[in-house]
Amino acid sequence: MTQSFQSNFKSKLPNSTVSIFSKMSLLAQQHQAINLSQGFPDFDIDPKLTALVTKYMQQGFNQYAPMPGTIELRKAISEKYKHYYKIAVDPSEEITITAGGTEGLYSVIGTLIHPGDEVITFEPAYDSYSPSIQSFGGKVVPIELCAPNFAIDWNDVKAKITERTKLIIINNPNNPTGRILSQDDIKALENIIEGTGVYILSDEVYEHLVFDGKQHISVLQSDILRQRAFVVASFGKVLHATGWKMGYVITNPLLTSEFRKIHQFNVFSVNTPIQYAVAEYLDDPLYYSTLAPLFEQKRDFVIEELKATPFKVLPCEGTYFLLVDYSAITQEQELNFAEKLTIENKVATIPVSAFYTNSLNQNLLRICFAKKEGTLKLALQNLRNI
Repeated sequence: MTQSFQSNFKSKLPNSTVSIFSKMSLLAQQHQAINLSQGFPDFDIDPKLTALVTKYMQQGFNQYAPMPGTIELRKAISEKYKHYYKIAVDPSEEITITAGGTEGLYSVIGTLIHPGDEVITFEPAYDSYSPSIQSFGGKVVPIELCAPNFAIDWNDVKAKITERTKLIIINNPNNPTGRILSQDDIKALENIIEGTGVYILSDEVYEHLVFDGKQHISVLQSDILRQRAFVVASFGKVLHATGWKMGYVITNPLLTSEFRKIHQFNVFSVNTPIQYAVAEYLDDPLYYSTLAPLFEQKRDFVIEELKATPFKVLPCEGTYFLLVDYSAITQEQELNFAEKLTIENKVATIPVSAFYTNSLNQNLLRICFAKKEGTLKLALQNLRNI
């Protein structure tokens, strides 16, 4: 009877396996390699922040937080948008605290997507997008962007829109490419979706990690896009605390009401003492301005050190990832070379082909530079020995 029951089981995600991040991190552990694959810092967070968490725990803030998040934290987020983007975001009606950026993404997709709906994504793409779409019965319509510039052909995007298109997902700044969208890109997106029923999901978790004096442009700054956009952001990236799984979603009041219906039955609410601690820690929005210089310095250090290797570095405008071209070393497939690099040279990276539906091979690897200087020095020394 058990066998018969199992034979009738149909997977909603038959093609999904363990993520490439888990796979490469495990390989790094098995071979005592330096892990530049998974996107997390290896340096400590500010002791002041951990002390605030302890304070709120000791003061008894240990029960359920309000489903949308504490109003203190939502007000702090609202102040940030007022300071950096000169826009008003209602903390009560437009901001919802989520259990990390990925839960925010999943709940937005769950809010919008019905079976048969089409979603346009740009690849290389963060690996949660497609499975989330498919789990709600949606169809992924990927548009491949290619090295070295990963530029979007907006005429191609327009041609992909059908009567079933419900959503376009953008990631700005982009993981893994490190590229950012320009004002021309935003204008092109406005022109494409105006007069349609298409929504926008903008993954902006790396919004404060933009380099060389360039500025991040949020879709919330566009009157046209804001009417139909969801913005997903993350505290893990700005507080160097990815394990806390703290993020938020911003959208207009009507869409917020619908989003919270999904969010409340997904996780209901998010860690209470951490919300209070983060709200107090970020009471001064100027904190965010410290992030770009920190990571830009790390980026520049890695770029300079890689000049002594056969790797070619692609342009990096934001995030804490670099793409490197290894075609001067070998024409091996990216996954094979990444595994070889981990085992033989003790440096774990991510093959960029893992971010494409069709595993497009361009001889590219992604390196995470959100690491201590000592970690980066040791890893780069290993790479110079190739």
